[in-house]
Amino acid sequence: MADRRYKVMVNFAQCIKLYTKLSKFTNLAAIYFNMKNLYKSALFLSAVAISVGALSSCTGNSKSKGEKAVVVQQDSLINYVAQRLPIYERVKLTTNINGLSVNDRKILPLLIQAAEIMDQLYWKQAYPQRDSLLATIKDEKTRDFVNINYGPWDRLNNDKPFVEGVGPKPEGSFFYPYGITKEAIEKSDLKDKFGAYSVVQKDSTGKLSTVPYHVLFAAELQKASSLLKQAALIAEDGGLKKYLNLRADALVTDNFTASDYAWLDMKTNGLDIIIGPIENYEDKLFNARTSYEAYVLIKDKEWSKRLAKYVKMLPDLQKNLPVAAKYKTETPGTDSELNAYDVVYYAGDCNAGSKTIAVNLPNDEKIQQEKGTRRSQLKNAMQAKFDKILVPISKELIEADQQQYIKFDAFFANVMFHEVAHGLGIKKTITGKGFVRAALKEQYSWLEEGKADILGLYMVTGLLKKGELQGDIKDYYTTFMAGILRSVRFGVSEAHGKANMQCFNYFQEKGAFERTPKGTYKVNFEKFASAMNDLSGFILTLQGNGDKAAVEKAQKEKAIIHPELQKDLDRLTKKNIPVDVVFEQGVDVLGVK
Repeated sequence: MADRRYKVMVNFAQCIKLYTKLSKFTNLAAIYFNMKNLYKSALFLSAVAISVGALSSCTGNSKSKGEKAVVVQQDSLINYVAQRLPIYERVKLTTNINGLSVNDRKILPLLIQAAEIMDQLYWKQAYPQRDSLLATIKDEKTRDFVNINYGPWDRLNNDKPFVEGVGPKPEGSFFYPYGITKEAIEKSDLKDKFGAYSVVQKDSTGKLSTVPYHVLFAAELQKASSLLKQAALIAEDGGLKKYLNLRADALVTDNFTASDYAWLDMKTNGLDIIIGPIENYEDKLFNARTSYEAYVLIKDKEWSKRLAKYVKMLPDLQKNLPVAAKYKTETPGTDSELNAYDVVYYAGDCNAGSKTIAVNLPNDEKIQQEKGTRRSQLKNAMQAKFDKILVPISKELIEADQQQYIKFDAFFANVMFHEVAHGLGIKKTITGKGFVRAALKEQYSWLEEGKADILGLYMVTGLLKKGELQGDIKDYYTTFMAGILRSVRFGVSEAHGKANMQCFNYFQEKGAFERTPKGTYKVNFEKFASAMNDLSGFILTLQGNGDKAAVEKAQKEKAIIHPELQKDLDRLTKKNIPVDVVFEQGVDVLGVK
C-alpha cells in the first residue's frame, strides 16, 4: 500500500496570524460559513479539522519534530480505522423496479437528487468543517470512515473522537454556539430557545439569537423544493402529487404541518419520500432541534395489505396495558397505516452510523393524537441486517438449543410492532407538565425508544394469544433477545443503545434470561413475559409523571454496558461479525437516470 501520510509545515508567525482570525468567531459553525475568507493553506485545513492538535504543533517545535508528530497522528488514525471500518458490511441497496410506471421511473431520480441535498445539509449540522477535514486525509479508507460517521466521532463507539485533537463531540452538535451551557440557553430570553427548526448563534458581543433553518440554508432548500415540484408535475397519483407540492413549500418555510397531514392521507401511492428536518437525536443538549434526512421508498403493496389490520387493534391493546388506569386513558389514533417498503436511498441523519430499518412518523404529538402515524417497515434493509448480522450473532451468543427460534418473520414483527407501539401509552403527562417530550427534554428519546421496544413485545404477546399473529412465542422472545445483543453494539451514546441496555439490565435482574458458563444466553420464556410487563409499567409511569430526574436516575443505573457483556460483544468483533451496514446506493445502482 502506498504511503499516504501528509505533512504540514508552517512557521510560528503564520500560526499566530491564523489563530487571531479564528478567535474572532465565537461559534464554530461560523468558521465554516466564513471559510472562504480565511487561509486556504494546508495548515488552515488541518487546524479547523484537528483544532487544538494542529495549533499546538506550531508553538516553537522544530520542523522535524512538528512533522513527525503529524505523521504519528496520521498513522494512529489509519490504524484505528483499519480496526473499525470492518464493523460495517457493505450492502447494495436495490429493489425490483419493473413494477413502476414510466412516470414513476422519471420521478425516482428527482427524489434521489432532493435526498442528496438533505445529506449535504446534515453535514452542515453534524460537522460543518467536512471539506477541510477531508482535505487533510489522503487515505481512502479513512475518508470512507469519516463519511460513514459524518465527522470525526465514531458513532458506534460512544462518539469517540478518532481524529487527533478534535476533542469530545459537542452535546448540542452545531445547533448552538460552541461551549455554551444548558443553563445559558435556559436562562436566555430567546423566544425560540427550544425551537425544532432553528439554530442558536452568538455574536462577538456575546448576544444570542436564533436563525431559522429556511433562512440559514435558503439556497439548498430552494433547490430541493424545486426538485419536489418537478416530481409533483410528473406524479400520476393524486395523493403523492399533493404531498410533494406541500412538502416542497414546507422545506422553504419550516411549516411542515400541512404536508404531514397530506403524507398521512396518501393511500394509493407506489413511490414515497420522507424528507426534511425530522428527528432530534443529534441534539443531545435539549433533544429539541431536528436534523435533515431523507428516505426514498418504493411501497410493497402486497406486504402492506397484510399488515393493515394491526393498527385497528391499538385501542383494545391500549386498554390492557400493564400499568395503572390513569396512565392509559388516551385513545391512540387509528387513521394511519402500517406499510412495508423497499428503501432505495438513505440520506443525512438516518444514514449516520447505525441505519434505521423502520420509521414511525410524524413526530408532532398533536397530529399523532388527531390522526395517528404511519409506520414504515424498510423490508430490504431489515432483511440485510437479519442475514448479515443477527443470524451470525445468534450462532455465537444464543444457546445452541434455542438458535432454532431465530426467524426473520419474528424479527420483522418485533421491529414492526416497535414502531406501532410508539402510538401506545401516553403523550401528555398526568402531572400538568404538558407533553412528555417537553417535560423530559433530552431524556425523552431514549426512554421513548425503550417504551416502543417493550410495548412492541407486549403487542406481539397479546396478538399471538388472540390468534391474530402466527408463530411460536419462543420465536419472538428469542429473536428479541438476539435483537438486543445486536443493538447494544451501537453503544450507549445513542438513544436506541440506551433503550436496549435498560431492557437488557432490567431483564437480567428479573431472570428473564441467563448467561451460561459457555458465555451464551438462554431465554426463560415465563420470566421473559413477566419482566416485559414490569418494565412496561415502569416506563409508562416515568413518562406519565414527566419526572425528568427519575428518568436521569434510570439512565445512570440501567443504560450502561457492564464488563461481562462487553467481553461477549468483543467476541463478536473478533469473529468479524459486522455491527451494521453501509449502503451502495443511487441511480446507478438502481439502473435509472
